[in-house]
Amino acid sequence: MKTIVLAEKPSVGRELARVLKCNKKAKGFFEGSKYVVTWALGHLVTLAEPGDYDQRYKQWLMEYLPMMPEKLKLKVIGKTSHQFRQVTFLMKRNDISDLIIATDAGREGELVARWIMKLAGWRKPVKRLWVSSQTDQALLQGFANLKPGNDYINLFNAAVCRAEADWLIGLNVTRALTCKFDAQLTAGRVQTPTLAMIIEREKEIKNFKPVNFWTLSADFGDYSGMWRSDKGNFRLFDQQKARRIEEKVKGQSGEIISLTVKEKKEHPPLAYDLTELQRDANRRYGFSAQKTLSVLQGLYERHKLVTYPRTDSRYITHDIVPTLPQRLKSMAAGSYAALVKPLLEKKPTPGKSFVNDSRVTDHHAIIPTEQALNLTALDIDEKKLYDLIAKRFIAVLYPLYRYDRITIVTSVNGEKFVSQGKAVKEMGWRAVTVRPEIGAGAGEEALLPEQTLKQQKKGEKKQVKSCKIKNGKTQPPPRYNEATLLTAMESPGKFIEDEALRESIKQGGLGTPATRAEIIEKLLYNFYIERSGRELLPTSKGRQLIDLVPPALKSPELTAQWERRLSRIARGQESDKNFIADIRRNAKELVDSVKTDTSVYKAENITKTKCPMCNNFMLMVKGQKGNMLICSDRTCGHRQSDKDESHEYWSSERGRGKGRGRGKMEGRMGKKMIERFSDNKKKTGGSLGDLFEAALDKKGGGGNN
Repeated sequence: MKTIVLAEKPSVGRELARVLKCNKKAKGFFEGSKYVVTWALGHLVTLAEPGDYDQRYKQWLMEYLPMMPEKLKLKVIGKTSHQFRQVTFLMKRNDISDLIIATDAGREGELVARWIMKLAGWRKPVKRLWVSSQTDQALLQGFANLKPGNDYINLFNAAVCRAEADWLIGLNVTRALTCKFDAQLTAGRVQTPTLAMIIEREKEIKNFKPVNFWTLSADFGDYSGMWRSDKGNFRLFDQQKARRIEEKVKGQSGEIISLTVKEKKEHPPLAYDLTELQRDANRRYGFSAQKTLSVLQGLYERHKLVTYPRTDSRYITHDIVPTLPQRLKSMAAGSYAALVKPLLEKKPTPGKSFVNDSRVTDHHAIIPTEQALNLTALDIDEKKLYDLIAKRFIAVLYPLYRYDRITIVTSVNGEKFVSQGKAVKEMGWRAVTVRPEIGAGAGEEALLPEQTLKQQKKGEKKQVKSCKIKNGKTQPPPRYNEATLLTAMESPGKFIEDEALRESIKQGGLGTPATRAEIIEKLLYNFYIERSGRELLPTSKGRQLIDLVPPALKSPELTAQWERRLSRIARGQESDKNFIADIRRNAKELVDSVKTDTSVYKAENITKTKCPMCNNFMLMVKGQKGNMLICSDRTCGHRQSDKDESHEYWSSERGRGKGRGRGKMEGRMGKKMIERFSDNKKKTGGSLGDLFEAALDKKGGGGNN
């Protein structure tokens, strides 16, 4: 008898087959003496589309909302049905005794495998491979320590709840908005509050009124000082007062009335989780969150140089500690060799600031594996991202950064001037990498410059060589870029009034580390936001959408409630049936809210160019590769470059990955199919959007999250 091993992707399946010595290759699987290794192609099974329940739902009409099937059904995804048939055939072979789930070790990976098993009718024993890296050693150890399949049933239940909730909320509210306002509008419990945060920030910037302020600095020869009030403020909002102080101290003699030296120490930054890595890659290299995830996936799957990417933990567990020397040895190449040398001269002993079992759930932090590093095999982007991970990992194991903080207060005619500097005692981890200063430039202390302070003594007299007044203006909050938006999505507590919910969302935030990049891409794809350099700006469409969506969807509170309950379901502490019952009630309330709305939507970017498919006027939007034209008629859905006149041009801006973008979907459909559908759309009441709907959100099982 043999065991079937179900991986998530062909690339992972090939590696598993090699490790398990399954050398016989066939279409859709590899086979050996003990194992048959096969795979999904991402998702092979998804939630059924509205039209699969009722013919009425093929028409986007308000009177048929909300759509509330008694039980959500599964269906095979058409474009990958050939692989589903192959997997089903293997599962039904008489010589197959049991199955090992080897999909990604997380909530969505569990969903991929068990939906396939459910639709294929699997009834035999199940075990789970749960690993955090793809090295041969990790895989062999994982197969030697397989987990009982039942241990992950609750994780699967949580994944199903998330998928069904996104279907019930996302599809219903999206259809309601689209029908009500006759425009292509979408909404969801993650993308909508994320958009609301961007728009709220834009309002703050627009309403901000700058205020003049003045600062004074005095030159004492071998150091300078910044004037500070008795209340600790460095800024003056009265220019005349600033001038009076200038006259009072100019050319006068002062005295050092305070000199303090405080020993300071800084712990190294924690290792990366996905969100923190996406932030750093955006700040340093301008990588989008999606690009970081894509490059990182290659380092994990293809090169096997880093551990599981889609993690929300920045810690490791105690069982990883014995592997640290080997990980360091394996990465001792190029410039890293000199950095790891002092760590290998003695056994690494990381403290509880890095080793904390209680702070690791499904996966530990992203760290290098035991795979030997070959820098020549990496492209430029892979080298950049690996460098961030490698140096952060090394830095975590380095000593503390120690220095003396020196503060001098010099009094001149009763006015106090503060000087600040530092004397480094031990570079520690800062010899490896520099932690980005998040939020630098904000607050009073940021106005005080760092300087090198020579040996000074309290009571020493100082002559004012010169005194300068500098004018400044208060600044509005900065626009979001992807780095700061990821931070806001991770910690949206300030947008939540309920204290208990604010506390609970600290553990989850908006979306998950694995989905936040996708949410930003959806906002861009639907033209709710656009990029201006590295900044993210809301469009007219995005601003109007936020005015139209039900208030409950604008706040992160909905996601906070969901994630708290989904976590409880995953731990077996809450009923999945109760959760879905509440979601159904929420969906109905949200649709009713849209139905009774009296607002109006108006496209402000309409052009004089007519759509080649339906002859309606087109809208001008800013895409990532330049301006685009999209049809104003939601039942058409045509889009093209503003420089392209061909009827056959279809944008593939986001037609990447597993064939999930509209562009590739349209390309595969072909012109004849589109024309045939266009001829019949009046009879069916359907739209091109109906055809695309199934292709847009397969990864999440439907809906607009």
